[in-house]
Amino acid sequence: MKKIIYSIVTLSLLVFSCTNDDDTFMSAEPLGAYENGILVIGEGGPSSVSYVSNDFATTENQVYFNVNDENLGVYLQSLGFNDDKAYIVVDAGTITVVNRYTFEKLGTISTGLMTPRFIAFNGDTAYVSDWADPFDSTDDYVAVVDLNSNTVTSTIAVTEGPEQVLVNANKLYVSHKGGYNVNNVISVINTSDSTLETITVNDVPDEMFIDNQGHLLVLNAGANQSWLSPPVETEASITRINLSDNSIITNLEFPAGQHPSLMTYQNGMAYYILNNQVFGLEDAATVLPTTPMFSILTGYSYGLSVRENQLFVSDASFTGNSTLLVYDLTTGAETGAFTTGVGASKIYFN
Repeated sequence: MKKIIYSIVTLSLLVFSCTNDDDTFMSAEPLGAYENGILVIGEGGPSSVSYVSNDFATTENQVYFNVNDENLGVYLQSLGFNDDKAYIVVDAGTITVVNRYTFEKLGTISTGLMTPRFIAFNGDTAYVSDWADPFDSTDDYVAVVDLNSNTVTSTIAVTEGPEQVLVNANKLYVSHKGGYNVNNVISVINTSDSTLETITVNDVPDEMFIDNQGHLLVLNAGANQSWLSPPVETEASITRINLSDNSIITNLEFPAGQHPSLMTYQNGMAYYILNNQVFGLEDAATVLPTTPMFSILTGYSYGLSVRENQLFVSDASFTGNSTLLVYDLTTGAETGAFTTGVGASKIYFN
């Protein structure tokens, strides 16, 4: 069936629509002006980066291809910003470096990477989580990248399935979902000497944020391996960690059968989705909320981010175009819906 590319905006804005077999909506804005907007990555295929301007008036899919006339490869995993550059992480083994505002290609990082997942920055150095061979539980690592030469200068061996990476002060925090298996640790790497400690949390930790008190906030989805015989299921939780000594301040567990996998954070409030309902957890909370803020309408929520008074959700499709939905946090009303690429996941603000 022919795919329809469309943009739905709020009442006062124009509605743009077109159809195109290459999933590209060409905007009225000059090609390359991608600042002041929202970027949504799509795992593919093909992999893609979509752009929506902050005023919702301009949209464009397949931004990287439109600018550079080449594809990014399969399974675009994440995006990282450092100064005026964006680093596009494709877990087939390549990081593509572009100007974050024009998306013109500047270079690639590939030697020393196998299955890269996420990237974080500390001055002229980047840290990239890498599964290596996903079927080997012993070869996972964090690659240390010199950003001046775009080369991997060393690796730090870590336990299986490293995911999100977050730099705070002189420490790198790595969540370990476990790759194709299940893991339950946060690695803490001293960036000055690469020494490593671990913090044990509930199974399948992923999303991490530094809260307003300077604590590490972690969403652990819990194991939910219903395909095994017998099935394996463990409790999900949100853990708050004291970074001065790596001690756990609170570990708020979800009831059995609840496995939230998306969380975002802003100004003392963590937002997460459970059964198409949005919940808000304040920094000082000692129990999980029981009343949702509002409900959303998605087939498969695969990305979540927040900015000011708006919540952004990727409603992913892996057989056709996905949708970026925007909700007003005060009223819960949907204020925008925009077509994005196949397998849309992470949402970034440029």
